[in-house]
Amino acid sequence: MAEILRFFVRFAPLVFLLLAFGVLFGFRRLSRAHTLQREAVYGLEKEIAQRLASQAIAALSVTGVIIFAEFILVVFLAPNVPALSLIATPTMDPLYVPTSTLSPSTLATLGATTPDASLQDASSGCIPGQIMMTSPKPGAEIRGQVILEGTVDVPNLGFYKYEYSPLGMDAWSTIGGNHTVVQDGELGRWNTTEITPGDYELRLVVTDNATNAFPTCVISLRVLAP
Repeated sequence: MAEILRFFVRFAPLVFLLLAFGVLFGFRRLSRAHTLQREAVYGLEKEIAQRLASQAIAALSVTGVIIFAEFILVVFLAPNVPALSLIATPTMDPLYVPTSTLSPSTLATLGATTPDASLQDASSGCIPGQIMMTSPKPGAEIRGQVILEGTVDVPNLGFYKYEYSPLGMDAWSTIGGNHTVVQDGELGRWNTTEITPGDYELRLVVTDNATNAFPTCVISLRVLAP
Protein backbone atom coordinates (compact mmCIF):
# COMPACT_ATOMS: atom_id res chain seq x y z
CA MET A 1 0.00 0.00 0.00
CA ALA A 2 2.82 2.42 0.84
CA GLU A 3 4.38 1.82 -2.57
CA ILE A 4 1.07 2.68 -4.29
CA LEU A 5 0.65 5.87 -2.27
CA ARG A 6 4.29 6.81 -2.91
CA PHE A 7 3.61 6.39 -6.66
CA PHE A 8 0.68 8.83 -6.52
CA VAL A 9 2.82 11.33 -4.60
CA ARG A 10 5.82 11.05 -6.90
CA PHE A 11 3.77 11.41 -10.09
CA ALA A 12 1.23 13.88 -8.71
CA PRO A 13 1.58 16.38 -11.65
CA LEU A 14 0.87 13.61 -14.18
CA VAL A 15 -2.05 12.32 -12.11
CA PHE A 16 -3.60 15.79 -11.89
CA LEU A 17 -3.13 16.27 -15.64
CA LEU A 18 -4.91 13.00 -16.43
CA LEU A 19 -7.70 13.88 -14.01
CA ALA A 20 -8.07 17.28 -15.70
CA PHE A 21 -8.54 15.54 -19.05
CA GLY A 22 -11.10 13.30 -17.35
CA VAL A 23 -13.02 16.36 -16.13
CA LEU A 24 -12.99 17.93 -19.60
CA PHE A 25 -14.18 14.66 -21.15
CA GLY A 26 -16.96 14.40 -18.55
CA PHE A 27 -18.21 17.94 -19.19
CA ARG A 28 -18.11 17.28 -22.94
CA ARG A 29 -20.31 14.20 -22.52
CA LEU A 30 -22.64 16.12 -20.23
CA SER A 31 -22.96 18.94 -22.77
CA ARG A 32 -23.65 16.45 -25.53
CA ALA A 33 -26.31 14.75 -23.41
CA HIS A 34 -28.08 18.07 -22.75
CA THR A 35 -27.98 18.87 -26.47
CA LEU A 36 -29.52 15.50 -27.34
CA GLN A 37 -32.10 16.01 -24.61
CA ARG A 38 -33.18 19.37 -26.08
CA GLU A 39 -33.37 17.98 -29.61
CA ALA A 40 -35.10 14.73 -28.63
CA VAL A 41 -38.57 14.22 -30.03
CA TYR A 42 -39.45 10.70 -29.03
CA GLY A 43 -39.48 9.25 -25.55
CA LEU A 44 -36.74 6.74 -26.32
CA GLU A 45 -34.40 9.53 -27.45
CA LYS A 46 -35.08 11.47 -24.25
CA GLU A 47 -34.41 8.35 -22.19
CA ILE A 48 -31.06 7.76 -23.94
CA ALA A 49 -30.08 11.40 -23.46
CA GLN A 50 -31.00 11.22 -19.77
CA ARG A 51 -28.92 8.06 -19.38
CA LEU A 52 -25.91 9.76 -21.00
CA ALA A 53 -26.31 12.75 -18.68
CA SER A 54 -26.45 10.49 -15.60
CA GLN A 55 -23.32 8.63 -16.70
CA ALA A 56 -21.46 11.91 -17.27
CA ILE A 57 -22.47 13.25 -13.84
CA ALA A 58 -21.39 10.00 -12.18
CA ALA A 59 -18.01 10.09 -13.96
CA LEU A 60 -17.49 13.73 -12.93
CA SER A 61 -18.37 12.88 -9.32
CA VAL A 62 -15.86 10.01 -9.19
CA THR A 63 -13.17 12.16 -10.80
CA GLY A 64 -13.84 14.93 -8.30
CA VAL A 65 -13.45 12.51 -5.38
CA ILE A 66 -10.13 11.25 -6.81
CA ILE A 67 -8.88 14.82 -7.28
CA PHE A 68 -9.80 15.66 -3.68
CA ALA A 69 -8.07 12.49 -2.38
CA GLU A 70 -4.93 13.21 -4.41
CA PHE A 71 -4.86 16.78 -3.10
CA ILE A 72 -5.14 15.60 0.53
CA LEU A 73 -2.44 12.97 -0.05
CA VAL A 74 0.07 15.38 -1.62
CA VAL A 75 -0.54 18.48 0.52
CA PHE A 76 -1.30 17.07 3.97
CA LEU A 77 -0.28 13.40 4.28
CA ALA A 78 2.96 13.13 2.30
CA PRO A 79 4.92 15.82 4.26
CA ASN A 80 4.00 14.23 7.61
CA VAL A 81 4.20 10.47 6.96
CA PRO A 82 7.75 9.05 6.69
CA ALA A 83 6.50 6.04 4.76
CA LEU A 84 5.47 8.35 1.92
CA SER A 85 8.87 9.91 1.59
CA LEU A 86 9.82 10.76 -1.98
CA ILE A 87 13.42 9.76 -1.33
CA ALA A 88 13.99 6.65 -3.36
CA THR A 89 15.29 3.66 -1.44
CA PRO A 90 18.20 2.13 -3.36
CA THR A 91 17.80 -1.48 -4.43
CA MET A 92 20.08 -4.33 -3.53
CA ASP A 93 23.13 -4.78 -5.72
CA PRO A 94 22.64 -8.15 -7.49
CA LEU A 95 26.42 -8.49 -7.99
CA TYR A 96 27.18 -8.26 -4.28
CA VAL A 97 28.43 -11.49 -2.70
CA PRO A 98 27.71 -11.52 1.05
CA THR A 99 30.44 -12.66 3.40
CA SER A 100 29.82 -14.57 6.59
CA THR A 101 30.27 -12.80 9.90
CA LEU A 102 32.02 -14.56 12.76
CA SER A 103 30.10 -14.90 16.01
CA PRO A 104 31.24 -12.84 19.04
CA SER A 105 32.57 -16.00 20.73
CA THR A 106 34.70 -16.86 17.69
CA LEU A 107 35.99 -13.31 17.52
CA ALA A 108 36.94 -13.50 21.17
CA THR A 109 38.83 -16.73 20.52
CA LEU A 110 40.73 -15.10 17.70
CA GLY A 111 41.43 -12.02 19.79
CA ALA A 112 39.43 -9.79 17.45
CA THR A 113 36.50 -8.63 19.55
CA THR A 114 37.25 -4.96 19.00
CA PRO A 115 35.67 -3.24 15.98
CA ASP A 116 37.60 -3.24 12.72
CA ALA A 117 39.65 -0.18 11.91
CA SER A 118 37.30 0.41 8.97
CA LEU A 119 34.46 0.95 11.45
CA GLN A 120 36.31 3.41 13.69
CA ASP A 121 35.00 6.96 13.25
CA ALA A 122 33.20 5.80 10.11
CA SER A 123 30.62 8.53 9.59
CA SER A 124 29.69 10.93 6.81
CA GLY A 125 27.20 13.65 5.97
CA CYS A 126 26.43 14.55 9.59
CA ILE A 127 26.03 18.24 10.47
CA PRO A 128 26.81 19.07 14.13
CA GLY A 129 23.88 20.76 15.82
CA GLN A 130 21.52 20.02 12.92
CA ILE A 131 21.67 16.42 11.67
CA MET A 132 23.73 14.04 13.77
CA MET A 133 23.66 10.82 15.79
CA THR A 134 25.33 10.87 19.18
CA SER A 135 24.43 7.34 20.28
CA PRO A 136 25.47 4.81 19.23
CA LYS A 137 28.87 6.16 18.25
CA PRO A 138 30.52 5.32 14.91
CA GLY A 139 32.23 1.93 15.19
CA ALA A 140 30.19 0.94 18.25
CA GLU A 141 29.14 -2.63 19.00
CA ILE A 142 25.44 -2.91 19.83
CA ARG A 143 22.92 -5.62 20.59
CA GLY A 144 19.27 -6.01 21.54
CA GLN A 145 16.99 -2.99 21.87
CA VAL A 146 19.02 0.14 21.08
CA ILE A 147 17.99 3.72 21.82
CA LEU A 148 19.06 6.01 18.97
CA GLU A 149 19.97 9.50 20.15
CA GLY A 150 20.98 12.60 18.27
CA THR A 151 19.76 15.88 16.80
CA VAL A 152 17.38 16.74 13.97
CA ASP A 153 16.97 20.50 13.96
CA VAL A 154 16.75 22.00 10.47
CA PRO A 155 14.73 24.89 9.02
CA ASN A 156 11.20 23.94 7.91
CA LEU A 157 11.55 20.33 9.03
CA GLY A 158 9.24 17.98 7.16
CA PHE A 159 10.20 14.62 8.62
CA TYR A 160 13.13 12.33 9.33
CA LYS A 161 13.62 8.59 9.19
CA TYR A 162 16.40 6.24 10.26
CA GLU A 163 17.42 3.19 8.23
CA TYR A 164 20.02 0.42 8.23
CA SER A 165 21.85 -1.55 5.56
CA PRO A 166 24.53 -4.26 5.61
CA LEU A 167 27.94 -2.64 5.24
CA GLY A 168 28.92 -2.28 1.58
CA MET A 169 25.39 -2.72 0.26
CA ASP A 170 22.68 -0.30 -0.84
CA ALA A 171 19.80 -2.29 0.65
CA TRP A 172 18.29 0.16 3.11
CA SER A 173 15.46 -0.88 5.43
CA THR A 174 13.47 1.77 7.28
CA ILE A 175 13.31 1.36 11.06
CA GLY A 176 11.10 4.34 11.93
CA GLY A 177 10.82 8.10 11.79
CA ASN A 178 9.08 11.23 13.03
CA HIS A 179 8.34 14.81 12.02
CA THR A 180 9.24 16.72 15.20
CA VAL A 181 12.46 18.56 16.04
CA VAL A 182 14.87 16.68 18.34
CA GLN A 183 17.78 18.40 20.07
CA ASP A 184 20.28 15.96 21.57
CA GLY A 185 17.52 13.56 22.50
CA GLU A 186 15.92 10.26 21.54
CA LEU A 187 15.34 9.84 17.82
CA GLY A 188 13.80 6.40 18.11
CA ARG A 189 14.56 2.77 18.93
CA TRP A 190 16.01 -0.12 16.97
CA ASN A 191 15.40 -3.78 17.81
CA THR A 192 18.55 -5.44 16.48
CA THR A 193 17.44 -8.95 17.54
CA GLU A 194 15.49 -9.14 14.27
CA ILE A 195 18.59 -8.97 12.02
CA THR A 196 21.66 -11.10 11.44
CA PRO A 197 24.71 -10.05 13.50
CA GLY A 198 27.37 -8.32 11.44
CA ASP A 199 28.65 -4.96 10.22
CA TYR A 200 26.01 -2.41 9.25
CA GLU A 201 25.51 1.21 8.30
CA LEU A 202 22.91 3.33 10.05
CA ARG A 203 21.71 6.49 8.36
CA LEU A 204 19.54 9.48 9.25
CA VAL A 205 17.50 10.87 6.33
CA VAL A 206 16.00 14.34 6.80
CA THR A 207 13.78 16.38 4.45
CA ASP A 208 12.06 19.75 4.77
CA ASN A 209 8.33 20.36 4.34
CA ALA A 210 8.84 20.75 0.59
CA THR A 211 10.43 17.24 0.45
CA ASN A 212 13.89 18.68 -0.24
CA ALA A 213 16.55 16.35 1.15
CA PHE A 214 19.34 17.44 3.48
CA PRO A 215 22.73 15.66 3.56
CA THR A 216 22.30 12.11 4.83
CA CYS A 217 24.06 11.32 8.11
CA VAL A 218 25.59 7.81 7.96
CA ILE A 219 27.56 5.89 10.60
CA SER A 220 29.01 2.37 10.58
CA LEU A 221 28.64 -0.02 13.50
CA ARG A 222 28.55 -3.70 14.42
CA VAL A 223 25.49 -5.63 15.58
CA LEU A 224 26.25 -8.46 17.98
CA ALA A 225 24.17 -11.54 18.66
CA PRO A 226 21.64 -11.17 21.52
